[in-house]
Amino acid sequence: MKLPDNSYLKDFNNELSPYVGTYKATFEGNEITLYITKQNYKFFDLKVKKYYQDVLSIKYIVKNSSGTILQNTQTMSFQPNQLRFTVYSVKTKPSQNTIIFYYGGTNCGIGWGDIYLKKLNDHQLSWEYRPNDSIIDSKTCPDDTDINIYLPETKNLIFTKQ
Repeated sequence: MKLPDNSYLKDFNNELSPYVGTYKATFEGNEITLYITKQNYKFFDLKVKKYYQDVLSIKYIVKNSSGTILQNTQTMSFQPNQLRFTVYSVKTKPSQNTIIFYYGGTNCGIGWGDIYLKKLNDHQLSWEYRPNDSIIDSKTCPDDTDINIYLPETKNLIFTKQ
């Protein structure tokens, strides 16, 4: 689809709102809490195209079995066009009850990729995370940087609405 600069992709059919809420799941001993919100008129500057879009945004907290927080993006403030740590919806597939998200990765961009959320019912979402590979070295990512991916790298993980 050719998109004129400064276009607005509006959620006319209200496809995003049913996903909004707080969801929890446990994976490999870690508790993951997703905070899904809707942002209207979010600006994107992709260098080759600038546009506005209604999106879902996911912030999250990952805790280990003893309750220690491993990663928390819920309290982060994101700069315009920041990719690292952000999760934004990029495409809806209404016939499959699925929304595809782009994840900007963690420190040094590690783990960037796609997340698929499928609405199973009013209280449950199925999660699939497809991280991409990254090549890093000490020039682009300092040696003491936490490059762990804390989001669950799996398919068919069920999140329950709280």
